[in-house]
Amino acid sequence: MELMRAMILEKLSPIEENPLNLRQIERHGIKKSNEILIRIEACGVCRSQLHGIEGDWVKYGIPPALPTIPGHEIVGTVIQIGSGVTKFRVGQRAGISPLYGSCLSCDYCVHGKEHLCDMAEITGESLLGGYAEYITITEDFATPVPDFMKPEYAAPLFCAGITAYKAVVAAEPSTDKKIGVFGVGGVGHLAVEFAKIFNCRVIGFARSKSHLDVAKRIGADNVIQYDPNQTEFLTNVRKEEGLLDAAIVFAPSESVTDTAINAVKKGGTIVIGTFGNIPNFDVTQEKTIRGTLIGSRKDMADVVRIAEQNQLEIVYKTFPLEKANDVLRDLKYSKIEARAVLTP
Repeated sequence: MELMRAMILEKLSPIEENPLNLRQIERHGIKKSNEILIRIEACGVCRSQLHGIEGDWVKYGIPPALPTIPGHEIVGTVIQIGSGVTKFRVGQRAGISPLYGSCLSCDYCVHGKEHLCDMAEITGESLLGGYAEYITITEDFATPVPDFMKPEYAAPLFCAGITAYKAVVAAEPSTDKKIGVFGVGGVGHLAVEFAKIFNCRVIGFARSKSHLDVAKRIGADNVIQYDPNQTEFLTNVRKEEGLLDAAIVFAPSESVTDTAINAVKKGGTIVIGTFGNIPNFDVTQEKTIRGTLIGSRKDMADVVRIAEQNQLEIVYKTFPLEKANDVLRDLKYSKIEARAVLTP
C-alpha cells in the first residue's frame, strides 16, 4: 500500500489548538476510467478553511463530515490517467478549483452554471482536499495550467482568482467606473487587478496598512483605511472619492457590508463575495445587491487565460505543508500579506 502525507482535520476547534494533524494515509488512486491522479505541488490557503475548521460555518453545513482534508485551490502534475481520459496526458500540469464535481444534467449544468448545481461537490470537504500530496479528480473538473506557470503562482487562481474575477464581472465593470474593494487580502488584491484590466477606477479598503500597500502596489488608484466608525469612514470616502458606482465585499462582516452599501450611490451595485447577512437595505435607493461565489469550469479556464495574457501579479508566500496550522493562525490575525500557499 502506497502512503501519502496529509493534514487532517478530525475535530472542529480554534486554530490556536492546532486542529490539523499531519498523518500518513493511503495514497489516493484512480477508481474511474475518467479520473486523473495529480501529485500536488501547491495549494493556496483560503480564509474559508479557517471558518470551516473553527466551526463558524457549521450552520451552512461546512464541513459536511469529519475527518476531512481541507484545501480547494490546487495545482500539480498529472502522474496517472484513467483508461477513458482524453483531455489530459501524464506530465501535464492541472489545477482544481472548489468545484470538484456536479451532476452535469440539471438545468444549471446544461446552461454552464454547474457551480450552482444542487449536487455540486466541493473540493476539500472530504478526504479529497489539497492539504496533501496527491488527489484524484475526473478530467471534466480539472483545468489545464500552462507548463511555464509556477504552481505556487497558479494555485491562488483556483479560488481567490475565480472568486475575484466573478465578483468583478458581477459589478458590471466599464471604463472609469468607480469600484471599491472592501477587504484587500488574498482575494481582494486580485479583484483590484481584474477591475483594472477592465479600466475601472479602483479604490481599495482594508484595516491593515500592509494590505493597503499591496493594493497600491498592484495598481489601485486610491487606498483608504477602513474605519469601523461608519460615519467618519463614509465622510472620508465622500471627501476623497465621492460615492462609488459599485462595491465588492470580501470581508465576512455585517458592519462592513452595511458600510459598503452606504458607500454606493443610488442605483449602484454591491457584490457580496462571502457568507453573511445584509443588515439594512433601503429599497428606495434602487441599489442592486448580488451574491457570487466561485464559478463554472469555463470561468476557471477564463481566469487562467486572463492571468496569462495580462501577466497578472499574484502576491503570495509559500510554506511547507506541515505548517498549515501556523499559516491559518497568521491568516486569522491578518499577518498574511495576501495569499499563503502550502507546498507538500
